[in-house]
Amino acid sequence: MKLAPLGDKVVLKQLEAQETTKSGLLLTSQSKEKPQEAIVVAVGPGGMVGDTNVEMVLKEGDHVVFSRYGAMEVKFEGEEYLIMRQNDILAVVKE
Repeated sequence: MKLAPLGDKVVLKQLEAQETTKSGLLLTSQSKEKPQEAIVVAVGPGGMVGDTNVEMVLKEGDHVVFSRYGAMEVKFEGEEYLIMRQNDILAVVKE
């Protein structure tokens, strides 16, 4: 089974917290903060959302930065995901 978002929604898999700092110090589990970065798992079809036509610019596999308070956390088949509107995603990380 797969999550298939509706309208302008996007399903994200949040990246894991880092185990060490950039200088090499180990972090305790209480010190680890989940990053506001994720990988796009699924993208809705866009189209008319209310009275606005939304074109989806994200695609599966995109690495994104998102707003901390714009996401809904869901558990699906034992995995944790975030679902949010495309508009609440702040940036795409380009390499």
